[in-house]
Amino acid sequence: MNMPRAFDAFVAPARARPQIWRLVLGCVVLVLVTALWMMGSFAAIWLRTDAETAMGTMAAMVQPATPRATLLLLSTFIGMALAPWIAVRLLHRRGLATLFGPWGRVLRHFGAGVLAVAGLYTASLLLWSSGFDAVPNLSPALWLSLLPLSVPLIAIQTGAEEMIFRGYLMQQIAARIRWRLAYLVAPSVLFGALHYDPSTAGGNALAIAAGAGLFGLIAADLTRVTGSLGAAWGLHFANNILAILLVSTQGTITGLSLYVTPYAADEDALTLPLILADMAVLVAVWALLRWRLRVRD
Repeated sequence: MNMPRAFDAFVAPARARPQIWRLVLGCVVLVLVTALWMMGSFAAIWLRTDAETAMGTMAAMVQPATPRATLLLLSTFIGMALAPWIAVRLLHRRGLATLFGPWGRVLRHFGAGVLAVAGLYTASLLLWSSGFDAVPNLSPALWLSLLPLSVPLIAIQTGAEEMIFRGYLMQQIAARIRWRLAYLVAPSVLFGALHYDPSTAGGNALAIAAGAGLFGLIAADLTRVTGSLGAAWGLHFANNILAILLVSTQGTITGLSLYVTPYAADEDALTLPLILADMAVLVAVWALLRWRLRVRD
């Protein structure tokens, strides 16, 4: 099956060493580097405090409701960002830049993704506010003072996930299998499965995981038609800025948010329709970006 020319060029660096065993070992490297970074972070906290404080800090990161816990949680994604770089260098003999695509296109499409989310999700948020009252969380002064840390960390967190799912995995699968469903669906299903969290979302866990899977599929398709991570990363970054810094859902990552919702993530009857509405807005953002950004052959 023919690939768009831009995506074919995006996949080209992966074709030099496309063996399945390299991909399998690469996935092991991803897990090990991420885990080692988290263990190192835990050890650093332990050395600076004590075992009891370190254990309490790590426990708070499971449901981060304070700025410190949330910033520490986001900092763990630095290890996840390093992981694909190490994997491609060790196993595929290629550089980090090959995971992103042409940098000029990455930057332009990143900006377009941010603007699309800002426009459509702002309209969606205004509609949401007509039926719900957001609950103040952080004081505006504290929130503003944390932005120089929180914004770059969200950029790292979203960039790390894009490098792994729409960069490394998508490229290496496409280098072996030209069947579109293989390289679009497999990383997206994995992305959605990793967001399945019944301990936080209760009966909504499956719907939230499905929404994450849809997000992964949309990000993968934008990567396919543009030949870079720019649009997917911009979409992901702006989405998480809204969900982590502006209005967070109670019971999720609320420690850096200016407001929180008046309902929790596990309130089935209330939040399921909102999850479906959020999926609809996501599809609208995808349609807009796909129309505006497709790189013509």
